[in-house]
Amino acid sequence: MLRPARDADLATILRWRNHPQVREVSLTRHEIGAAEHAAWWAGVRVDPDRRVLVHEHLGQPCGVVTFSGVTSPDRALTWGFYLDVEGLDARRALMPAWLSLEQAAIAYAFDTLGARTLGGETLATNRPVLALHRRFGFTIVRRYERDVDGTPHQVVWTQLSRGT
Repeated sequence: MLRPARDADLATILRWRNHPQVREVSLTRHEIGAAEHAAWWAGVRVDPDRRVLVHEHLGQPCGVVTFSGVTSPDRALTWGFYLDVEGLDARRALMPAWLSLEQAAIAYAFDTLGARTLGGETLATNRPVLALHRRFGFTIVRRYERDVDGTPHQVVWTQLSRGT
């Protein structure tokens, strides 16, 4: 269900990331251009501390999961994700794909990458994501303010732990 992102995925990943609904709940909201996207990919693809994976649901690519902290000695990973909102809406598969992405990402973090903790930032206004994280066992660790495009926003850090 999760596979490493490839060069051939880049245009699709950029299209998904630039969807207005994805940008609205992201910590960077501007439309990402091709040069910025290419520079990001050039850095992330050779960084041993990071992973970019494509989620496939029912055999079709439909989302991206990112992990950082892969090489951290305490195995504390940070993650993020976004989905192909337009394509999944058209197929009426958004919720099932979203659930399978979250389940696959958690399994990958703990079973494949050996995480002890998996955490991430979510805008406090993004209640659907916070509810889904809670459903999968994440707990709110802290709340803080973060600048998003020049405006302060409340951010919620949620975390899931396994082992010691």
